[in-house]
Parts: sequence; structure tokens; C-alpha cells
Amino acid sequence: MTTLPPLIDEERLRRYLAEQLPGEDAPLVVERIRGGHSNETFFVSREEQAWVLRRPPRGPLLPTAHDVLREYRVLQALNGTRVPTPRVLLACEDTDVIGAPFYIMERVYGFVMRQELPAFASDVAGRRAVSKALIDALVELHSADWHTIGLENFGKPEGYLERQLRRWTGQLEKSRQRPLPDLDAVTVWLREHMPVSGLATIVHGDYRLDNVMFASDAPRVVAIFDWEMSTLGDPLADVGYLLSSWREPDDPEPEFPSAVWHAMELPGFLSRAEMVAYYAERTGRPVYDMAFYEALAIWKLAVLLEGSYARHRAGTTDDPFFAQLGTGVPALARRALGVCNGTRI
Repeated sequence: MTTLPPLIDEERLRRYLAEQLPGEDAPLVVERIRGGHSNETFFVSREEQAWVLRRPPRGPLLPTAHDVLREYRVLQALNGTRVPTPRVLLACEDTDVIGAPFYIMERVYGFVMRQELPAFASDVAGRRAVSKALIDALVELHSADWHTIGLENFGKPEGYLERQLRRWTGQLEKSRQRPLPDLDAVTVWLREHMPVSGLATIVHGDYRLDNVMFASDAPRVVAIFDWEMSTLGDPLADVGYLLSSWREPDDPEPEFPSAVWHAMELPGFLSRAEMVAYYAERTGRPVYDMAFYEALAIWKLAVLLEGSYARHRAGTTDDPFFAQLGTGVPALARRALGVCNGTRI
């Protein structure tokens, strides 16, 4: 079995941070955080100081994917707004430090719902409040004025959906490992059913329950994480992405089961239709063609994970989750096609 190189050179990182961040030069404690399956995340501490480091995974990587410096830029812009984000401290383009670009942000403390629900979501009222808080944070993001916070050239606000289809179709062809007829059928359906977008906002691109942190003791979002797919574009793409990972009691078993996915089936969590209605109420925006946006989200995830499957087959990743993608990606494609056809599976 091939031994993969370390993701962080701790001694070089220690020397770099001693020069860049105030505080006594002391040994670092570095802990790799498992859970996400894209950019790599580490807790880094130096005596009483605690940070989070983000860097790309090992290659080969798809073009434009895993751009951590893009994450840094959008977070830096949003730090001065009402959008709940961790405060970024520095970005490093010099790959000689740890072997890849990276950035450092403050460590935020709270509750991320991955394996279980917090105490404040133990009853119907609490779970309803969690659902609404998730939408409330998304509304704050979509209300941020990208014109005034330095993100005018962060993306092209017009033509977002067309570019998404073009970009991700190209990504699929670069990473395809086998025939994926259902995914190809979804591609055709999306091209034929593309709606006209409303006014552009900042789009997170990966907005879901386990990509936000709640306060430890209240249904209030204190941080939104994982910004690598953020851009300017159609805000309904974020709503569709949230719906694509939102469970209801009668849904079939998910492609990649987790405890929190099944917890969403408990009474109190809003239904997908109620989530959409609450978003429309909060924003005043027209909300339409949600089957398109949900299918788009599942399709993009399938394409992204096919790229991860390519890295798994190349032996350049040690993430055990990727072994599931041989069957997981085709299963996602079937679900996306079911949304297209109105026969959710």
C-alpha cells in the first residue's frame, strides 16, 4: 500500500505562524478533522490560541475545484456583515510552507449537527426553531450587498445557471470513471428545463444542516462553513441544495446514511415545502421551479463525488468514505432523475 505524504509540515507551519500571528512561538498541536470529504480541515492550537486551517486535498484535482483562497476571500468580505461567519486571520499562497495554499480562521465553538441533535432540539418546538434558524441564516447571506463589500468581481451575476451546467458537465467528462446513463439523462433534462434566474446574490453552493454551527444552547446559527463553491448567482440554487439534503419521514434510505439525516424525520422539522414557503416569506422573492434547483444540486454532488471516486481509484486519498462512491454516485444520479421526473426515489 502506498504511503501518502503528510498533509501538513508542522515544523514549517510553526515557523510561519510565529512570524505571521501574534503570540509566543511555541509548539503546535495539529488535529485533522474528519467528517467533510472535500477541502481538508485541521484544528491548530498554540498554547491558549486556537485556530482552524483549511487546505486542498491531495491531487489530482479538477480545474477550479478546492480553491481555499476563494473561500478566504468571501469569508473576509462577509466578516463585516450580519452573515454568521468565522473570522479569517491570514491566507498563504506559498506552497513551500505546508505543500499547498491554505488559510487560517478563528475557531468557533458551538454545535454542528452531524451525529446527534442538541438538547435544544429535543422537542417539536426546538426542531421547528432549528429549521427556521437555518433558513434565517441563508436569508442573511442572500441579503448581503455584494456590491459594497468587495465582491463585485467574485463571479458573473448573469448567466449563472448556464455556466453551472457548462462547468459541471466539463468536470464530469474529466473525472468520469464509467458509464453513468442516469446522470447523463439528468444533464439533458436540466438543459431543457432551465428557468430564468432572478436578481443575483452571493451563493454559498453547499448549504446544508451539517455545514453550519449552532450556538451550544440555542437554535441560532453562529457560523456557516465550507465556502469553496461560493460565487455570485441564483439564490434559489442554495435553496435547492438545502432541499436536496433535507429529509422527510417517508423518504427512502439515503445514499450515504447518517444519524442526523434520520433525525430530520422527527416531528417538528419543517417539510421541504414548508422550508421553501418560509424562505419566500422571509425574502419576498418569487420561488419557483424548485424541482430544477433540487435536481441541479443532486447532479452537481454526483459529479463532484465522481471526481472524488477518481482520486480514490488513483490511490491519492485516504478517506474511507470514497470507497462507497462506486455505488453511491449512480444512486445519486437515480435520485436526481427521480426529482426531474416527479417520481422522487
